[in-house]
Amino acid sequence: MTNVRTDTIRVGFQVFAAEGGEEFGAVRAQHPGGRAELVVYVENAGDFPVPFRAVKAVHDGKVVLDMKVVDQSLRDAVRHAHERETPGL
Repeated sequence: MTNVRTDTIRVGFQVFAAEGGEEFGAVRAQHPGGRAELVVYVENAGDFPVPFRAVKAVHDGKVVLDMKVVDQSLRDAVRHAHERETPGL
């Protein structure tokens, strides 16, 4: 279990794979169906469940995840989150 105060997470918080990195999505829900997890929307990929044990830090409207703990499908989605963006816009 994580030592991070997951009760401070709010819908809309930005989600990061590393402290100081680029955000890749946002929190869409907490405790869906009573489960100890978040639902995170990943840009260009959709919604993914994230167990609370994957949360490394919560501060300033941001959630930082331990990418070693999340499913491979989420890691793959994060790698491609910004591919469709147009530089300079």
